Amino acid sequence: MELIKGGVCAPKGFRANGVLCGIKANRTKPDVALIVSDVPCSAAAVYTTNLVKGAPLTVTKAHLANGTAQAVICNSGNANTCNANGIEIAQGMCDLVQTHLGIDANDVIVGSTGVIGQPLSLAPIEKGMAALTAGLSYTGSDQAAQAIMTTDTRAKELAVTFTAGGKTCHMGGIAKGSGMIHPNMATMLVFITTDAAISPQLLQKALSQDVASTFNMLSIDGDTSTNDMVTVLANGLAGNEEICQEGEDFSAFMQALNTVTVQLCRMIAGDGEGATKLLQCCVTGADTLENAKLCAKSVICSSLLKAAMFGADANWGRVLCAIGYSGAKVDTGKIGVAFRSAKGTVTVCEKGSGVPFSEENAKEILLEPEIDILVDLGSGDISATAWGCDLTYDYVKINGDYRT
Repeated sequence: MELIKGGVCAPKGFRANGVLCGIKANRTKPDVALIVSDVPCSAAAVYTTNLVKGAPLTVTKAHLANGTAQAVICNSGNANTCNANGIEIAQGMCDLVQTHLGIDANDVIVGSTGVIGQPLSLAPIEKGMAALTAGLSYTGSDQAAQAIMTTDTRAKELAVTFTAGGKTCHMGGIAKGSGMIHPNMATMLVFITTDAAISPQLLQKALSQDVASTFNMLSIDGDTSTNDMVTVLANGLAGNEEICQEGEDFSAFMQALNTVTVQLCRMIAGDGEGATKLLQCCVTGADTLENAKLCAKSVICSSLLKAAMFGADANWGRVLCAIGYSGAKVDTGKIGVAFRSAKGTVTVCEKGSGVPFSEENAKEILLEPEIDILVDLGSGDISATAWGCDLTYDYVKINGDYRT
């Protein structure tokens, strides 16, 4: 396994681009992205569990019913959610791909992100399609990553190589996500590509299993978006024998997928709206995976803990408080807590009670941009990790006037 550059274009046969069509109020940044495979792909996706769903998810789910796709088109600046003609617009975006590239509209994944409940016109996208398709490039991942951003402050992309069936395979991903992130399946919008050959059935199994321990363990603000979606396209151009059953090759694929998704989780958490710090809660010593996950996610979601981390305050009582209402079955008399960063580690709680520590040392540790919250439940050997960010003044400022 090796980290490489190239994002969604690192796998063979994938081109991408992003252009400015004029959807956003701030008409200076690219707002429509396109990812295209040279050949049809196995495809899989997971979607938000919010009952209010964006029209693009409905269209994409129908298109992926046969487990195949060849392209992704996505706009930012407008979620195309709660619109009377939302399905028509989402399908229209897919039709534009067919018109300009000859790819069947039913083989197109469509995504949207931005303000909910605002009408979306197809006109600016239609006007920009010629430039969008003409600029498709085997090095265009960054342009696509830029085009799906809303309140993100930086693009999120990475890629890896791995071996399956004796062949070198590649996997890359781009993501957008900064606010309204508390997924119950995935997070905001994530598009992953690979040149490995894998059946649609196993691809879906791999993705569904992975998000349970990655994107579902991510929270910025406790709000589950209406437009959350993660998709994977696998075009098989690496030349490996198609992965049709679990075994060594499937395990290698799962490891590559997990590497990509964990890193994207960290990127999203570190770029939370107004955030100054990436928080990672590592729970060990649990007796069940459910208890480990409940504790880790509850700590990351605690507004009081997030605020304490913003202030570099080692208020460890907020960690125990969050564990206490998490719903996990734990022995509170066994819990240990420590904070860790590049500046060192400070233990603040053992066996459910506070221990003496240097506040000055703790402050220095918590002033770093990446903080690990280490929780030992003392009851087993199972662990889980969750990701989030601190809660700052800027979060309220950003969301106080998000529409305007």
